[in-house]
Amino acid sequence: MPGAGASRYTVRMPADPPAARMPAAGMPSASDVAAAARRAGLATDAAELHGALSGWIAGGGGAGADWLAKVFADPSLPAAEGPLAALADATAAQFGDRDFGFDLLLPPAEASLQERSGALFEWCRGFLGGFGLAAGAEPPLSEEGREALADLARLASAQPQDDGDEEDEDALAEIEEFVRVAALLLHGDCVLGPAHRQRLH
Repeated sequence: MPGAGASRYTVRMPADPPAARMPAAGMPSASDVAAAARRAGLATDAAELHGALSGWIAGGGGAGADWLAKVFADPSLPAAEGPLAALADATAAQFGDRDFGFDLLLPPAEASLQERSGALFEWCRGFLGGFGLAAGAEPPLSEEGREALADLARLASAQPQDDGDEEDEDALAEIEEFVRVAALLLHGDCVLGPAHRQRLH
């Protein structure tokens, strides 16, 4: 997938994902999220917004009604309601799913390769912003976590693929799976690991 830099990008899978995943109940559609974001005065699309929320939660942030104000560092933003509240609830539930049922909110499979790859890279940009706000300058990352975060940063600067063949489709699917698992790994480092250590003490 040349437009994504796949020729020089090596996917490192932090864990073996399950063969099949069921999305969490209550996850709104990308179109509903985009419409709700516009009503809230946000100039961001559904993929980047979900990425920002996911990064915020993975870094230790909460998914309460004030998540928009926290993620965008803007106290004037309204409380999340409707699809935006449902998005936060479903995303938090997916991060807590022991079967690793976390999914990215991206365009459907019938969308163009350019739209889907662009949305994936926007998701990564959103994730980095939300994660940085929640986790701070020196999050408690494992070596794998640091590598995953660096790879997400590279993807965030990638350009969407204009067109492609089956090989490009496979590359995009592989990168999407890496991003999904990387988010879970970072959540494990910043949220699940510290919580486990607290229980031990």
